[in-house]
Formats: sequence, C-alpha cells, structure tokens
Amino acid sequence: MKILALIPARGGSKRLPGKNIKPLNGLPLIAWTIRSAQQSGVCAAIQVSTDDPRIAEVATQYGAEVPGLRPAELSTDTATSVDVALHALDCYEQKEGPIDGLMLLQPTSPFRRVETIREGVRLYERYNAGRPVVSFSPALTHPNWCFKRAADGMEPFLGWADLSARSQDLSTAWTLNGTLYLICPNDLRTARTFVTPNLSPLLLHDYREGVDIDTPEDWALAERLAKD
Repeated sequence: MKILALIPARGGSKRLPGKNIKPLNGLPLIAWTIRSAQQSGVCAAIQVSTDDPRIAEVATQYGAEVPGLRPAELSTDTATSVDVALHALDCYEQKEGPIDGLMLLQPTSPFRRVETIREGVRLYERYNAGRPVVSFSPALTHPNWCFKRAADGMEPFLGWADLSARSQDLSTAWTLNGTLYLICPNDLRTARTFVTPNLSPLLLHDYREGVDIDTPEDWALAERLAKD
C-alpha cells in the first residue's frame, strides 16, 4: 500500500516555545518521529507540514519532505489536525497521484516504536483500508472515578451507582494518545475526523509511547525517559 506519513509541526507553542525542534537527548524533537517513520520502511513519503522556516530546515536536514510552508489560515490556534491533513493530502495527490492511506504522526510523541508504525499498517491492511487505525494507551484514571463540577458540588460522569465497583472488577479503560492515526483519504474527506465508530484500535501497552509533550513538566519526563 502507498502510505503518506504526515508530521504536523506548527511553530507557535505558548507553553513550551520551540518544542518541535528543541533537542531531546541531543536530537531535535521532530527528528525522533522522522527517524521512526524512515526506519519503519512502510511509508512511500514522509512529509512535514509547518508554518515555521526553522522547523522546515530541521525536518529537511533529517530527511523529511517539506513541500512548502502551510497557509496562514492553517497555522492558527483554531486550525485542526484534520484541516492540516486535508491540505497536505490534496497537495500531495495532485502531484504524486492517489494514495491508499494517510498516517498522522505527531512530533510530540517521540517514543513511538518503529514496530508500532509497522503494526499500524498491518492492521490497516487487514481490513483493506476499510477501517481507520487509531492508537490508544491504558487510561491512568478509570472513567468510573471521574467527576465533573455540578451546581452544588461534584457529579460522577458515569453516575453514582458505578462508584461502588471494585477496581479489580472494572474493564481496562483506554484513552486516545495521539501517537498514530491511519485512515483512507476518502474517509477522511467524508468524515472529517480520524476517529470513527468503525475504527481498528492499536493498543499500546508501553506507557512511554503514549507520552505527549505539551508542557515543561512533560518535557522533563521525556528527558528522563530518553536517557533510559
């Protein structure tokens, strides 16, 4: 199958400025994802979508394609990953022809294993590109014990009756981790989301793969993990 790997990397980051090219254990953050995609051997092309010339330069240095800087309207805080992906998809297919799958790899998930990328493609091929593949990690807090603010206190999301369940009786809860999304281009254009009811879950049991760097605290954790 012809798979386009897309790494979205906007220049603006209020909580962790310059994070996408910040060195993590001697390697720019975005390079961790570029190298994993390269080493997987399953991607027809690896592109970076960015609005920042510095990110474009680093991405090119490490072997990714940067067709050009993304439009200003796709570089705002309100622009979604779907908007960015559709723009990159349209530009790529106009030049290189149709692809079988678009794989979104966020650069803020540096500990994604090469084998995880390969397994994602195998899972995608198993259903002949008919089901999107989405990665999940075990939830740190079970939804039975999650609350929301109520007018006069707190209210459990799943209702008061579920609070009596013992932890050993609960099914494992999984959460989206943003590590990998893989979808048929036409399905993305139609649904305008990577997460659909018929998705194939890619379950990641190594908690490091689910690390998503967004804050200085996340970065400190990543630095410790990168040295292990």
